[in-house]
Amino acid sequence: MSKKMMVFITVTLVSLSLLFAVSIKIAQTIIGEDGATPMSKEGVGLIEVKGMILDSKETIRQLRYFLKQDAVRAVVLRVDSPGGIVAPSQEIYAEVKKFAAKKKIIVSMGSLAASGGYYISAPATTIYANPGTITASIGVILKLSNIETLMDKIGIKSYTLKTGKYKDSGSPVRELSAEDRAMLQSVIDNTHEQFVRAVAEGRKLPIDDVRKIADGRILSGEQAKEHKLVDRLGTLQDAIEEAGRIAGIAGEPELQLPPKKKVNYLDLFAEGAEGAINGPLGRAGSDMKMMYEVE
Repeated sequence: MSKKMMVFITVTLVSLSLLFAVSIKIAQTIIGEDGATPMSKEGVGLIEVKGMILDSKETIRQLRYFLKQDAVRAVVLRVDSPGGIVAPSQEIYAEVKKFAAKKKIIVSMGSLAASGGYYISAPATTIYANPGTITASIGVILKLSNIETLMDKIGIKSYTLKTGKYKDSGSPVRELSAEDRAMLQSVIDNTHEQFVRAVAEGRKLPIDDVRKIADGRILSGEQAKEHKLVDRLGTLQDAIEEAGRIAGIAGEPELQLPPKKKVNYLDLFAEGAEGAINGPLGRAGSDMKMMYEVE
């Protein structure tokens, strides 16, 4: 390799490194970094769960952050969600339960806090809902599609090699057999029973009382209060003020927001589009997902 070529490559690499460093600095300025500075003024933390619950990591990170902040005496969890995937909902439920054992956590339900959105709310210290909030929908759903007829029409054949009769249960390219249906139904029934137990434990209700309304029905905030699924009717501001009162904060509590998530830019550059496709949205779009979701 000629000396001129080596100089050119070196200059190019240095330029790319500088560009990369500047890009990271700009992104950090725009997006912000995960702060570790302890809060000095007493207040109430606010965590928001909006939209489909496809992943639990960010909500858990925020709960754990506020748990470590001595100045944050209570947290309001604002839920506006139709539900989501079973496992992330269960993970958030478990973390809310742990949080409630150490600090007060008040749920404020927005326009919709149903199915998985209700699941994560159940173990909170107190639950507020608006009178017209759509909530409950205690149930599990598994959606499957079949495209076998379409494939026949366009002349595409599918072949599957498997190690057991249930390995391709729910496949979109073959009929669902009676055995498949029974097996999948047993899984859904078990997961539904987990939901019922979680609500009964979180709300301190007799499990038979929960089973009576755990048929997937939705309830308004007023109806949910009658069934003791929520404690009080009120707005987000009502929930914030309640959090301040039970935390012993005099006057109007100062609202504290969690720090923005620190972005690992090296991972972003490395993963590129593949990371976005294989992320929570991609996983949610796979063939078989059990959902705590209101229709």
